[in-house]
Amino acid sequence: MHSRWRHHAGRRLWTAVVAALALPLTTLATGTSPAQAAALQCSVDYKANDWGSGFTADLTLTNRGTTAIDGWTLTYAYTGNQQVTNGWNGTWTQSGKNITVKNASYNGTVAANAAVTTGAQFTYSGTNTAPTSFAVNGTTCAGAHQPPVTVLTSPAAGAVYTQGDAVPLAATSAAADGASISKVEFYDDEALLGTDTSAPYSLSASGLTVGSHSLVAKAYDSLGASADSAPVGITVAAGPAVVVSPAQLGVQQGKSGSFDVKLSTKPTANVTVAVARTAGNTGLSVSAGSSLTFTPSNWSTAQPVTVTADANGTGAATFTATATGYAKAAVTVTELAAANAYDARFLDLYGRITNPANGYFSPEGIPYHSVETLIVEAPDQGHETTSEAYSYLLWLQAMYGKVTGDWSKFNGAWTLMEKYMIPTHADQPTNSFYNASKPATYAPELDTPQEYPAKLDTGVSVGQDPIAAELKSAYGTDDVYGMHWLQDVDNVYGYGDTPGGSCEAGPTAEGPSYINTFQRGAEESVWETVPQPTCDNFTYGGKNGYLDLFTGDSSYAKQWKYTDAPDADARAVQAAYWADVWAKQQGKGSDVTATVGKAAKMGDYLRYAMYDKYFKKIGNCVGPTTCAAGSGKNSSDYLLSWYYAWGGANDTSAGWAWRIGSSHVHGGYQNPLAAYALSTNADLKPKSATGQSDWATSLGRQLEFYKWLQSDEGGIAGGATNSWLGRYASPPSGTPTFYGMAYDPQPVYHDPASNQWFGFQAWSMERVAEYYQQTGNADAKAVLDKWVGWALSKTTVNPDGTYLIPSTLQWSGAPDTWNASSPGANSGLHVTVADYTNDVGVAAAYAKTLTYYAARSGDTKAASTAKALLDGMWDNYQDDLGIAVPETRADYSRFDDPVYVPSTFNGTMPNGDAVNSSSTFASLRSFYQDDPAWSKIESYLKGGAAPVFTYHRFWAQADIALAMGSYAELLE
Repeated sequence: MHSRWRHHAGRRLWTAVVAALALPLTTLATGTSPAQAAALQCSVDYKANDWGSGFTADLTLTNRGTTAIDGWTLTYAYTGNQQVTNGWNGTWTQSGKNITVKNASYNGTVAANAAVTTGAQFTYSGTNTAPTSFAVNGTTCAGAHQPPVTVLTSPAAGAVYTQGDAVPLAATSAAADGASISKVEFYDDEALLGTDTSAPYSLSASGLTVGSHSLVAKAYDSLGASADSAPVGITVAAGPAVVVSPAQLGVQQGKSGSFDVKLSTKPTANVTVAVARTAGNTGLSVSAGSSLTFTPSNWSTAQPVTVTADANGTGAATFTATATGYAKAAVTVTELAAANAYDARFLDLYGRITNPANGYFSPEGIPYHSVETLIVEAPDQGHETTSEAYSYLLWLQAMYGKVTGDWSKFNGAWTLMEKYMIPTHADQPTNSFYNASKPATYAPELDTPQEYPAKLDTGVSVGQDPIAAELKSAYGTDDVYGMHWLQDVDNVYGYGDTPGGSCEAGPTAEGPSYINTFQRGAEESVWETVPQPTCDNFTYGGKNGYLDLFTGDSSYAKQWKYTDAPDADARAVQAAYWADVWAKQQGKGSDVTATVGKAAKMGDYLRYAMYDKYFKKIGNCVGPTTCAAGSGKNSSDYLLSWYYAWGGANDTSAGWAWRIGSSHVHGGYQNPLAAYALSTNADLKPKSATGQSDWATSLGRQLEFYKWLQSDEGGIAGGATNSWLGRYASPPSGTPTFYGMAYDPQPVYHDPASNQWFGFQAWSMERVAEYYQQTGNADAKAVLDKWVGWALSKTTVNPDGTYLIPSTLQWSGAPDTWNASSPGANSGLHVTVADYTNDVGVAAAYAKTLTYYAARSGDTKAASTAKALLDGMWDNYQDDLGIAVPETRADYSRFDDPVYVPSTFNGTMPNGDAVNSSSTFASLRSFYQDDPAWSKIESYLKGGAAPVFTYHRFWAQADIALAMGSYAELLE
C-alpha cells in the first residue's frame, strides 16, 4: 500500500494508545457437514507507465473471496519482448514471456476484500501490449471492469456567471468493456443538480448561489460502474461583472504576456471595457487591448489584453478592467528578471491555487486539505484541513512576497491562522488552573484499540514542567500559543466546535470546527478512528461524550483538549524566517516585523514538543513507577517529538488543566532551519528566559540525531522513544540508544509503518539543505552528501521527462549506540526501496532539497536532477487546477473496516450515525454516501476495479510552486 500523505496517521492526544483490527471469529453449528475451503476469487488491476523503451507496471491484486489468501503467486504473460529488470513488493522472475510474482514476507496474507500491490520495471522494443489474463495460485482472476471516462466540457474552468443566469453544463462520457452510458449526473460539490440520460449530456443550472462552486459530472454505465469527472471551478457574481483570467501573471523583462477579459452576463447593448495600470510598477504597461468592445453576441468570448515589460524593471503592478454597470476586475502582473522562467511558473501555479473558483479554499479563506472531498489519509475527508496546510499557506505567501514585494498576503495568512487554528482564550478557558508541578495524570499507551479505554493511574509519578512559568512571564497569559492539528472546515461532522465560539454548537454552526481523531495507540490507523470534538460537552457520543472510549475513569468531566503537530508549527517558523530574510533584501523588513514576532512566540511554545510525555527524565526510562520524574530541563530531549497536547475543564470553576509532551521522536519531524532561526535570528528570538538557548541546544542535537539515524546507504531511519510501547516498557535486549532513548524503527504509528514513506526523507532533508545553504554547516553537509548520493542513485528520469522517485522504503538492522565523541558508522543499518512513484508533492520537496544543496555545494548532478524533476512535472502532469497525477487507491477497500467500540458504549454522531460495537469506518461517516465519487467506492467494495483518483492536495500544490520559486532564486 502506498503511503500518500499518510505521515500523520499516528497523531493522538494524551490518552493515546492503539490497536490492531480484530477479525470476528466464525463458528460452525453442530451437526452440519464439514466446511469446505472457499474457492479463491480474485481480480488484478494492471497499470503501465510507458516511455517508449521501458515502462513500470503496477499491479493490484484484490481478494474477492470470503476467506483470506495465505500466500500468493501471481502469474501472467506478455506477447512482446518485455524483460523485467527489477521488482518490488514481491519476488519477480521471468521465463520467456511468462512472469511469476511471489509474495514478499510482509504481504503474503490478503484478507477478504483487501488488496496488495506489487510492481516492476521493464525494458522492451516494438509494441508493449498489456496482458489481459492473470492467475493467482493457479486460479484465473476475473477481469476488473473499467469505469467509464467522463469529462465536464462546459463550463470552462474559472468562468464567472451572474446570479440568476443559467450556467450551461455539458459532459462527454465513454464506457469501457462493451458497456454503454446509462446516465450522467451533474453535481455542485456534493449537491445533485440534475441528470441527463441521453447524449449529448447537458444541463442548464439556474439558482446557483453567489460564491465559488466546484462542478462535477458523474457517468454511470450499463454494467453498474460509474466515475466522476475532474472538478471544474466557477464563480457566481452578485451582479454583472467583468471577468479576467488569470488573476496572476508573470512577465519577464523585455517580454510580453497576456490575460483574457470577458463579461459574466449577456448585455442588452455594446459594452466597452477599459483596461489600465492602476497601481504599482511603472515598467509594465498595456500594449494592446486597453479598450475592448463586447456585444450581445460576443460577450462570453474572451478578448486578450497584452502587457509589456520594460528592459530593467521588477515588481508588481495592478491592472484593472472596468465597464459602466459592471463590477470591476483586477489582475496582478509581476515583472521578473529576464531569466526567471521558474518565477513565472511560480506565479502561474500561485494563480491557480488562489483562484477561488478552483476550490482550494473555504469561504473564510481556509485552505482545504484537497480540492476533492472523497479522500482518506490522515484527514478522513478532503474538506478538513490541518495545521500543516496553514503552514504551507504561510510559506506560499512568503514566496509570493519574495517574487512580488507584496507582504500583505503573508501577514494576512498568519492572521487567518491565528483566528481559526490557534485556540483563543475562550477555547482554552481554564489554563489558569494548570499546575506545572503536576502536568498530567499518567495513562499507558496500549497495543491495540481493543484494549481501550486505558485506565488513568495516579500512582505513577510525573515530572515538573520547567517552562510554563517563564512562558507566562514572557507573554502575560496562561494560554498556549500553538496550532491544533485538525479542523473540519465545513463542519461536515456537525460538532460545531467553532474557534472562539460555542462548545459543541452543532451541525448548524457556521464556519470551521475543531475535531480530533487518533487517540488509541500505534496500531490505530485512520480507518479505525472515532471522530470526536475538541470540546466535549457530552452533547454527542454516549453518556460521557466520547471520553470513555479512551480513558478508564471513575467519573468524567466536560472538557476541552488540543494537540499540536510540531512539524507544522516549525514550518510556520521556517516560513517566517524566509519572509524576514526576503523582505529585508527588498528593504521591506518592517513590513513583516510584527508577524515574525508572532512566529518567535509560536517557537517558544513549540518547546513543549521537546519534552517527555509526562516530563520524566530522558534516558533509560524503564518502568512507569521506577523511571524518575524529571526536574528542570532533564525531561527535555531537545528534539521535535510527534506532538504536544493540552486540555482542561470546560467549567471555569472546576479548577484543573493539563499539558503533556510526547516521548516519541521521528527523524522526519526535525527542522534544523527553524532551530537555527529561533536561536540566531534577532527578529525570531523568543521572549522567554531560556527559549533561545534551548533552540541552540536543539539545533546541535537534531544534527546529531540525523547522523545517528543515517543508514549505511544514506537514508534516514525512523527515530527514538523515551517510553517504549508508550508505557515505559523495557526495550528488547541490545536495542541501541541515543542519549539513552531507545531506537525505534517505526516510531509513533504502525499502520502503515511510519518509516516507510519517502516523503519524510524529502521533507526533512530539505530543512537540512536550507540550513546548509544559509550557513555552510559542515555537519549538515556531511549528512546531505551521503543522503543526496543515495537518493540520486534511486531516481530515474525518462527520455520524455516523466520520472520515478522512491516511494516505499524497507529497513533492516539498527544504528550503533550513539557516541557523540566517536559516532559509529552504522554499517549494520540498511534501507532498500520497495517501490517507486511519480508523486508530484514528494517530487517537489525532493527537488527543493536538491536545489538548496546544489546552490551551496555546487553539485551539478543534484542541480540538473532538480531541474529535470520540475520540468518533468510541468511538461507532463499539468491540468486546470495545478499539477497532479492519477493514483490507484487499493487501500479504499478499508471503508468497511470495523471500528472498535466497546459493547458497553452506545452513542450517536451529531447527524445520528450510531457509535456502537457494530460501527465501521463508513457507518460513522454516512455523509460519504452523498459524495459524487462514492459510487467508485461502492463498486470497488462489490468487486470492481480499485478506484483511481487525481487529487489536488493543497500542501502538494504549494510545495510545487515553492520548488519553482526556490529554483528561480538559487539556480536559474
